[in-house]
Amino acid sequence: MSDAPQPIEQSTEWWELAAHQAEIADVHLRELFAADPTRGDRLNIEVGDLYVDYAKHRLSDETLTKLFALARRADVEGLRDAMWAGEHINVTEDRAVLHIALRAPKGVVFTDEGHDVVPDVHEVLDRMASFSNRVRSGEWVGHTGKRIRTVINIGIGGSDLGPRMAHEALLPYAQENIDVRFVSNVDGTEFYELTHDLDPAETLFIIASKTFTTLETMTNAHSARDWALASLGDDAAIAKHFVAVSTNATEVEKFGIDTDNMFGFWDWVGGRYSYDSAIGLSLMIAIGPENFTEMLEGFRLVDEHFRTAPMEQNLPFILGLIGVWYNNFFGAQTLAVLPYSHYLAHLTPYLQQLAMESNGKSTDRWGRTVGTQTGEIVWGQPGTNGQHAYYQLIHQGTKLIPADFIGLVSPAHEVGGHQDIFMANFFAQPEALAFGRTAEQVRADGVPEAQVAARTFAGNHPTTSIMVPELSPKVLGQLIATYEHKTFVQGAVWGIDSFDQWGVELGKKLAQAIIPELTADAAPALGHDSSTSALIRRYRKGRGRA
Repeated sequence: MSDAPQPIEQSTEWWELAAHQAEIADVHLRELFAADPTRGDRLNIEVGDLYVDYAKHRLSDETLTKLFALARRADVEGLRDAMWAGEHINVTEDRAVLHIALRAPKGVVFTDEGHDVVPDVHEVLDRMASFSNRVRSGEWVGHTGKRIRTVINIGIGGSDLGPRMAHEALLPYAQENIDVRFVSNVDGTEFYELTHDLDPAETLFIIASKTFTTLETMTNAHSARDWALASLGDDAAIAKHFVAVSTNATEVEKFGIDTDNMFGFWDWVGGRYSYDSAIGLSLMIAIGPENFTEMLEGFRLVDEHFRTAPMEQNLPFILGLIGVWYNNFFGAQTLAVLPYSHYLAHLTPYLQQLAMESNGKSTDRWGRTVGTQTGEIVWGQPGTNGQHAYYQLIHQGTKLIPADFIGLVSPAHEVGGHQDIFMANFFAQPEALAFGRTAEQVRADGVPEAQVAARTFAGNHPTTSIMVPELSPKVLGQLIATYEHKTFVQGAVWGIDSFDQWGVELGKKLAQAIIPELTADAAPALGHDSSTSALIRRYRKGRGRA
């Protein structure tokens, strides 16, 4: 504890931001734009294919200067450089944090404990590519000689959300004669719905579990094994219909999977940062190794920008600090992520895990209880559906909800004039949120006086607009890397470890103890609180148990 720095909320930079917020809190975006006609031309940044407009935020040049000073006080740049150097910045698990090595080109060096990990990464990528090409071409066949028509990824958390999101985002790039599905929930109905119409002889399962002991994943994996063998009959069929993404060769082999078809990853990769590793095998099978490599290039482009660009022109720094501004100085608790693309339907759930598992912490890196709010609550769904659901609350409710809008210039499929109508909403909503509509404007439209108050929009709701030319593999990589590094910046400012996830463990541990209490023939002695015990007894009664 003697080496622990001063808590960030006790710093001069924090106090100066708090005082500045009091000065700017009542300044309307209408005033900020009126005072600076060039604001929309200045407050934007272009990185690769991403054009990001942050002019519609309740901040000034002075705000940004003070936010950058706060980041320097927190030594965010130093922690970033320590990550690149392979230092063990995941302090509670004493691990390096090197997901950036997953997209490094051959010849670049990233070290963990003095060992260059990049050759290991490319060895796995090459094996993934070889296997994917065999499945895609029909060279890899099932136990009965039929080619594989369906690939099912079984995982949970980072082993599901990442590849699922990316597969849906890049569906236009997927090979049409291979259907890729995802099973994650231990609710057996999901497994049933995703397998009951399939032929086991044409189905390949990818079991994604680092330890090969994750309860939910292995429950589904054993159900998949039983399902396949009920039709195929021969235990030898497992080796042709199951592959593993894991590091536990003993358990993989015990399951019946040929360890030659086991694709590894490493302790320095957190699950929510892993879909560009072997966890993305299902995605590579779907879109092909070439498109997967293009996606890695997109990640790498933003990685290099984050590593080298000055803070004031650094996209993840800007977005991360804007989030800190609202979270800690305006009391905003959520961030709405609103992609205007059907193919980004699973982006928000993916970002929920990225942000909330990374930064949902109440203890800092030095073991102290944090003295300020951490962690944005991320939510949302694609427009324009959300406009007919919760935009009402954002526009006229009493809560401050910053929002990220993500839009495409060109869709994968042009249908009539849909895209222009779609994007008109993308442009209109942030404008309406920023500037609202005054009572005078409402009256000028001839609205009856009795309705004027209800039809007045306060405005002054902050938004970021991210526009890309298209949703290509390279663009997706750039987009995800931006949010990864934004999350890093926020965690570094708050002084927390963004790379552990101990909060996931307690409920899982308790569930393991409860399972035998639910399944025992005789009524077990229950040592829970009275509420939990009553619920267990009611469940057992409903299942016809004592």
